[in-house]
Amino acid sequence: MNQQKELIIFDLDGTLAASKSVLDDEMAKLIIFLLAKKKVAVISGGGYPQFQTQFLSKLPIEGQRFTNLFLLPTSGTRLYVWRGEWHEQYAENIAENDRKNIIEKLNMALSIVKFEKPEKTYGPLIEDRGSQITFSGLGQEAPLDLKEAWDPTREKRQQIAEILKEKLPRFDVRVGGSTSVDITMKGVNKAYGIRKLEEFLHMPLDHMIFIGDTLFHGGNDYPAKSTGIDCMQVSGPEETKKIIAGMIGE
Repeated sequence: MNQQKELIIFDLDGTLAASKSVLDDEMAKLIIFLLAKKKVAVISGGGYPQFQTQFLSKLPIEGQRFTNLFLLPTSGTRLYVWRGEWHEQYAENIAENDRKNIIEKLNMALSIVKFEKPEKTYGPLIEDRGSQITFSGLGQEAPLDLKEAWDPTREKRQQIAEILKEKLPRFDVRVGGSTSVDITMKGVNKAYGIRKLEEFLHMPLDHMIFIGDTLFHGGNDYPAKSTGIDCMQVSGPEETKKIIAGMIGE
C-alpha cells in the first residue's frame, strides 16, 4: 500500500530525527532517495529556522528535487514550497494582541502549576513564532538527554495545557516534542496542514500517508487522523528508516 502513495507526510521530531537533532546521515540519504520517487512533506511544531538547521542542512541535493518537498513548520500553520528558493505559500499568523494575551495566560498557567524556572536554560522558555506560541520547559536548544528526563510521562505539560485550554478557548493547545506546549489558532494544526496540501497539490487524501510518533489521543500528531488520511504510528527514526527503505525498494 505504501508504495502506491504519491505524497508521504512525516512528523519531524521523534519520527525523522531525535528531538531538535539534525537528521543522521542514513536518514538524510533515505530522504534524498525518496524525493526522487515521491512527493514528501514534513510537518513539525518547530519554526522554519529549526527546519533549516535540523532538516534542510542535511539534504545537499540539487534544487530541482526540492520541487517534490513541502515544509510545514509551526504545526502546519505555514507552508513553504520550492520555487528556485523557499517561498512561504501561506502563514496563519495570530494577531499581535492575541499573542500578547496568550503569553500572559501562559505565564499565569506556569504560576498556577508552580513551575520553577531551571537554573540553566537553553534559549527562551516562551517563543513567539508569529503563527504559534511555544513553551519549552528547558528551552528549545536543551540537550536531548535533559529534555527526555524533564517530563517523560507528559504529566507536567498536560497540566499546563489543561489550564490553557480553559483560559484560551479560541485557540488550540497541544503537548508537543519532549518539553513543549504549542498554541495556535483554533483548528490550525497538522490536520489543517494536510488539508492545505490536499488543496495546493489537487491531490486526494487517499493518495497520501502520514507517519508520526505521537498519533495517540493527546499527541501532537493526533489531529492528522481527523482528516481520514492513512496514518502509521512509529516508535522512532529507526522504524521510520525501515518504512522509507520499503518505499524506495531497498
